[in-house]
Amino acid sequence: MADQKEEREAQDARLKERMAGITHKILVLSGKGGVGKTTVSVNIALSLADKGFKVGLMDTDLHGPNVAKMLGADNAQLLSSDAGIEAFEVNKNLKVVSLSMAGHGPDTPVIWRGPLKIGVIKQFLADVNWGSLDYLIIDSPPGTGDEPLTVAQLIPELDGSIVVTTPQQVAILDSRKSINFSKQLKVPVLGVVENMSGLLCPHCGKEIPLFGKDGGKQAAEEMEVPFLGAIPLDQALMEAEDKGNHYITEKPQSASSTALQAIVDNTLKNIEKNGVPAAE
Repeated sequence: MADQKEEREAQDARLKERMAGITHKILVLSGKGGVGKTTVSVNIALSLADKGFKVGLMDTDLHGPNVAKMLGADNAQLLSSDAGIEAFEVNKNLKVVSLSMAGHGPDTPVIWRGPLKIGVIKQFLADVNWGSLDYLIIDSPPGTGDEPLTVAQLIPELDGSIVVTTPQQVAILDSRKSINFSKQLKVPVLGVVENMSGLLCPHCGKEIPLFGKDGGKQAAEEMEVPFLGAIPLDQALMEAEDKGNHYITEKPQSASSTALQAIVDNTLKNIEKNGVPAAE
């Protein structure tokens, strides 16, 4: 028992030391699945890295880890060194850690209860050699369960959360729970993102409100939190993610990339409004 206590204390100390080397930490939430939360997390990380920031992306969606696939790193494997677990370097400015990089096959389900999941998240934070980062983006699974709760408790200095939704009322109902989750845990809400906000016709470019329009914006106003922006439903973006292509940096002039860049800029502004200067 004494040895276990000492190891827990040592891990807690490592976690604090690792987090002290990271200037900003952002948690990305969604009330329900299928709203594009990982799309937002991945593209925020890519955009920040493209701006020259040192960025880490941590995938805490342990049951459906798709971050590596979207980054074209689905065959990457995590390695260990004297400094700890080495995050996979997507490029010179972006590091990523995901359970899918730990030897689990793409078809192998993770059948874990809460304590095991909490342990892995703590290990990602404490034992990964993140180094000095400007931003750590934490992609969480849908809902308000073990994973986002663990992150919020282990990193009390979170800069805030980004809540992702679609315009549909069913998604809006669940996104409001994520906003209240953040408020109850005293995590600042940096803003709401409305994804799949209109379908861009690949032939004429006209926007079709396939799932409705402005539901996320309306919810943000009603809940008195910032609205970061809306991302259209873009077939080219979906195809790029399936192939692991970095659409936001490869097609920066597209409508979806422009929308995502605006969301990143608004996020940085809101971090500064909360009294913490964004990294330079």
